[in-house]
Amino acid sequence: MKLSPRLLATPTAAGSTAGFKPAPMALLPPIPLYRRLLRTHRKFLPKEMRLLGDEYIKSEFKSHRNVDNPVHIIGFLTEWQMYAQKIEGDSWLGEKLDGAKIDKMSDQQLGQLYELMQAIQKRERESSEDS
Repeated sequence: MKLSPRLLATPTAAGSTAGFKPAPMALLPPIPLYRRLLRTHRKFLPKEMRLLGDEYIKSEFKSHRNVDNPVHIIGFLTEWQMYAQKIEGDSWLGEKLDGAKIDKMSDQQLGQLYELMQAIQKRERESSEDS
């Protein structure tokens, strides 16, 4: 087939950015994601943060083990995968929670977030008293 300039100049969807949305990432299955998260904590977090984070990851994955709703599963895996990417890239330092995500949280999730905040503050107070 002879190539013509008309064929070469035809726009395709392959190179377009379609509203500048990033390409969708492939979701890791739960067990490989769980292992990746623990490895990421081991590599990138200080010991005291790693211990707290590992406990939280283990409890969250354990509590979501029997979830049947595919929307919840996809949301759960997506958020944890984005968390792992942020920790690996150090883009989480000094970052604040997105207000839209907080608005979507249930009362139980807000309670867990509050407990996490209290645990972090308690560890900070303990470490400053030890110094």
